Amino acid sequence: MNEKKKGGFNFRKITGHRLFMPIVCLLVVLLINLIRTPDFFNISIRNGVLYGYLIDVINRGSELVILAVGMTLVTAASGGQDISVGAVMAVAAAVCCQILSGGQVSTSELAAPIILAVVAGILVAGLCGAFNGFLVARLNIQPMVATLILYTAGRGIAQLITQGQITYVRVDSYKIMGGYIGIIPTPILFAIGTVAVAYLVLEKTALGLYIESVGVNSNASRLVGLNSTKIKFLVYIICGLLAGLAGVVASSRIYSADANNIGLNLEMDAILAVALGGNILSGGKFSLMGSVIGSYTIQALTTTLYAMSVSADQLPVYKAIVVIIIVVLQSPVYKKFIQNQKAKRRLALQNTSGGEQ
Repeated sequence: MNEKKKGGFNFRKITGHRLFMPIVCLLVVLLINLIRTPDFFNISIRNGVLYGYLIDVINRGSELVILAVGMTLVTAASGGQDISVGAVMAVAAAVCCQILSGGQVSTSELAAPIILAVVAGILVAGLCGAFNGFLVARLNIQPMVATLILYTAGRGIAQLITQGQITYVRVDSYKIMGGYIGIIPTPILFAIGTVAVAYLVLEKTALGLYIESVGVNSNASRLVGLNSTKIKFLVYIICGLLAGLAGVVASSRIYSADANNIGLNLEMDAILAVALGGNILSGGKFSLMGSVIGSYTIQALTTTLYAMSVSADQLPVYKAIVVIIIVVLQSPVYKKFIQNQKAKRRLALQNTSGGEQ
């Protein structure tokens, strides 16, 4: 009897874990892929690099993972989302490629060191994050409204930087960041590095606790000595820097700065990844790994829909339907409803047992 109770307790503990539903959602999407494509999990080496559907999901989802890390911190601290990250990606890519090309539309020779151009692109993205952080933290503008400015103007800024052209950098050394190192896709390494650094900083320092405290109650955090303004400002800078890194990786993947398409709609996918990861969009406690799992769920879903011959124009509709279902299943209201139903069944069983006795 004690073993059953213990086993039941462990089961409830597992199902109650914040990562349980995100993992289940990812497994369901992967299972659907496996049913439709029996060789979905097959991994091989073709043309000297890793090849397979699963590798494609992990590779293509790398930029989204990087964005989701920043979006998680912004959501946790400010109780709002940064909808400008896709446009900031385009700005970072434009700055990076413009420096490398020396202002030319297309180049096969570098006009500046790659490290200089990459750092410049990421720093400019950090300035965009600082601008958003100033509006939110200092001027107390609602995050969605504050970041709407760069969401609207960001791609125009990128177009001004590239003079309305798609800037091509046809240099093999620049393509590595979005290509391969040996047999491994390089974007995967950037995603792993970003998650690892963020995890270590949040776990080994008090920053993670500070972010959660400010997100739960900004005024109370201020009373206990935390500078909530500075913390909110900092997370927006971090989000901008990560968007810049994602933009540079995306630019390297297509060896160009395409202001109209780099990061397009990725801000919505990043927000969805945070939500699918079990994070509360109103701020407070967060799960970094949940957002990572959510990112790969979104990418696996995208891959599934493409495999089902869904066009790019129709993709958002199908994705929205699936995401709504997943988010509803994770919502506190739905969970409370299920708990109430279980309680009613237990009470009915007890009444039935008592009546029989």
